[in-house]
Amino acid sequence: MANSEEILKTAVKAADDKSAEEIVALDMRNVSLLADYFLIMHAGSERQVEAIVDEIQKKVEALGGVEGHVEGKKGSKWVLIDFKDVVVHVFVEEERRFYNLEKLWADAPEVDLKDWIAE
Repeated sequence: MANSEEILKTAVKAADDKSAEEIVALDMRNVSLLADYFLIMHAGSERQVEAIVDEIQKKVEALGGVEGHVEGKKGSKWVLIDFKDVVVHVFVEEERRFYNLEKLWADAPEVDLKDWIAE
């Protein structure tokens, strides 16, 4: 079964493949009991949110032993995928700015993703 870092890496790469914007991962291990990582990103449209969510789910579940529970319906402005240790938030941009999870969880250090994201 994949560990939380493998899930995070796979989700980041899948999101990047579908052109997710401003991908940020927060290390929640010393901040919250909810998850090891929060992965936050946005897309230009609700359809792109859907495409990103589908790709992340497909790639992470292909690791085996990991099933994502999705909150938010097709056409949503914010979809959450709960992989237990990694919680993925995919927003349309204005919703992301409104909820500002990075500020809400400002105590959580940011994970360096540069090796996982294409330039």
